[in-house]
Amino acid sequence: MELPLSGIKVIEMTHMVMGPAVGAILGDLGAEVIKIEPIGGDKTRNLKQSGSGYFLTYNRNKRSIALDIKTPEGQEIVTKLLLDADVFIENFRPGAMDKLGFGYDDVEQLNPRLIYCSAKGFLKGPYEHRTALDEVAQMMGGLAYMTGPPGKPLRAGSSVIDIMGGMFGAIGIMAALEQRHRSEKGQKVTSALYENVVYLMGQHMAQTSTTGSAPPPMSVRVSAWAVYDIFETRDEEQVFVGVVSDGQWKSFCDSFQITEFIKDKEMDLNAGRVGKRDIIIPKIQDLFKTYDKVDLMKKLDETGLPFAPISKPEDLFDDEHLNASDGLIDIKVPYKDMYTKLPSLPIEMNNHRFGLHHPVPEIGEHSKRILKEIGFDEEAIEDLFKKEIVS
Repeated sequence: MELPLSGIKVIEMTHMVMGPAVGAILGDLGAEVIKIEPIGGDKTRNLKQSGSGYFLTYNRNKRSIALDIKTPEGQEIVTKLLLDADVFIENFRPGAMDKLGFGYDDVEQLNPRLIYCSAKGFLKGPYEHRTALDEVAQMMGGLAYMTGPPGKPLRAGSSVIDIMGGMFGAIGIMAALEQRHRSEKGQKVTSALYENVVYLMGQHMAQTSTTGSAPPPMSVRVSAWAVYDIFETRDEEQVFVGVVSDGQWKSFCDSFQITEFIKDKEMDLNAGRVGKRDIIIPKIQDLFKTYDKVDLMKKLDETGLPFAPISKPEDLFDDEHLNASDGLIDIKVPYKDMYTKLPSLPIEMNNHRFGLHHPVPEIGEHSKRILKEIGFDEEAIEDLFKKEIVS
């Protein structure tokens, strides 16, 4: 099928996670994304350890041109790329684009229909000049406090705020594109790390207002339900189980034949069950230890209860559901003779998942072709390569 954003041209000047995530989402949805990298490539390509997967994950479905944007010739190329672009994405420190002559005020004059997306640390306000990282935002926005045990704030186990910033950037861009249908004008869209965290904290802020007391970290929270816990199985594995309605409680007790719970009418309603957690949880812990993990999950599945194995990231490569539903995409690793599986965009449209139409590019892989598309002839292109303005 024709992809939803087919025909939308995106110029991306980004690095790390948040900015590239904006372009990755648009690219997966069919936009033509041209990534402008510095000579030698985006430094994110060479990160080690926990950063080694960033580039591979957020730069598929893009083409690459490697360019020295600090030279007049390099700036001319960027200008030509922006002339007929629909979207420009950047995530550099505040003021960096203005110094290069590609701030919003400059670009708006060049192409009034352009949607200019800035992925930043903060939206307008006293903090907007600060440099932020995912972890900085998690710490100051309350997420680290809510994730770790008391007194030990802990960042979430993924670059969740960077990725969420990319999502909101893409949402803002698509809203601006729709608004352009009516106004014929582009606009600036800004997505920010700190405000993303605050948005996540809204439920806890509301809890504070409605109950009169601040919520404790999730690690020591008092559950709203009697059964909402991780349990060990006979083969020393772990399974999370939640029983979150009175109907589920009845199904759970009937399925596992826990007659003493069925007879206790005080347990028919959730409020009564929460008051008897000290009785319920030990009983269930002992019961589940009579099952191996696979058998317990099969029974829980048949009963229709919410449950989950405690999986590690590496377990997802072999997940039955993901592999059967186009939930994983085969991706070639640049400069290596190997492929890996990575998650596809987590939405369906017309029962269709979005896959790969451009592999993760090598540095400047498409430089010559892109230059030809914007009017440079062979002689001019060779000259740019000799001067190391393009690679």
